[in-house]
Amino acid sequence: MSLKNDLYLRAHKGEKLERYPVWLMRQAGRILPEYRAVRSKMGGFKELVETPEFAAEVTIQPVDILDVDAAIIFSDILVVPEAMGLPYQMSEQRGPWFENTIRTEEQFALLDKKIDVHERLSYVFEALKLTKKELKDRVPLIGFAGAPWTIFCYMVEGKGSKTFSESRKLLYTKPDLAHELLNRISDVTIDYLKGQLEAGADALQLFDSWAGILGREQYAKFGISYIKKIAEAFEGVPLTVFSKGAVASLEDIAKLPCSALGLDWSMDIRTTRELVAETKTLQGNLDPCVLYGTAEFIQKATINMLKSFESHRHIVNLGHGVYPDIDPEKVKVFIKTVKNYEF
Repeated sequence: MSLKNDLYLRAHKGEKLERYPVWLMRQAGRILPEYRAVRSKMGGFKELVETPEFAAEVTIQPVDILDVDAAIIFSDILVVPEAMGLPYQMSEQRGPWFENTIRTEEQFALLDKKIDVHERLSYVFEALKLTKKELKDRVPLIGFAGAPWTIFCYMVEGKGSKTFSESRKLLYTKPDLAHELLNRISDVTIDYLKGQLEAGADALQLFDSWAGILGREQYAKFGISYIKKIAEAFEGVPLTVFSKGAVASLEDIAKLPCSALGLDWSMDIRTTRELVAETKTLQGNLDPCVLYGTAEFIQKATINMLKSFESHRHIVNLGHGVYPDIDPEKVKVFIKTVKNYEF
């Protein structure tokens, strides 16, 4: 059965659009009271991720409430290291935390070598199947994973960091170990994303949240090369790569074999469009903090962004995930402004 609203997928293909599609990173939860009501039934964030019926419910909420043009499965990028044998905890106060880390060859050897991704991440695949069924072909469903470099950072640091010095140190002191770990992450991620497509995802996105902490040369070697490996496994699949903060590497990112590039608010749309011409779709990139402004301010800033595109091959989004204390009504102003904008 064909989708009732396929704008998002048509944008990936560079097909003619009647308007720009719009959705938000981290739209499934955070800002919605309806999400918090479901969350209150669970023991915490991780329990919600691992309960397919509730994960499916909060995935669909922004489609019903915010009227976005795509749904993205409610999950977490850290399910991949957990599937590899490195479990994590999620704390409201300090965020993700790993009891064990990978900083030596001995620690790397403790990771599970052969894993059944379908068995270990069955809850994600079940959530995708339930979501696909309940969406009733209204909008596309996006699956996702963390890019290898970002997953590497969490596995080495064991938590979030301002500097990720342990991760960066490993690139200099033990580059062979770094490449081994990045390769292992990449292989598991490919299997995981293939499973998401089989479970009903219509498109995929790779999130490289910590791309911007590396210089161009290092990101090419330890970041982009592994994203390329993953992208090459999904030829013909709508795939967005979002390398947050990697402004110095835009020229290299533009050459990746993916259909769309996500831009944060520090990345210039015109510059990136010149790099990709009409070969790729761009996604983004309103500063989420704009949504703290008045309705009139949000409308003006959104229209200014839309006017800057210079191509209809664009998916509208924020330059990062929507912040949890933003008023959902302000988000609706942003979405309605995009939908009412005439080419």
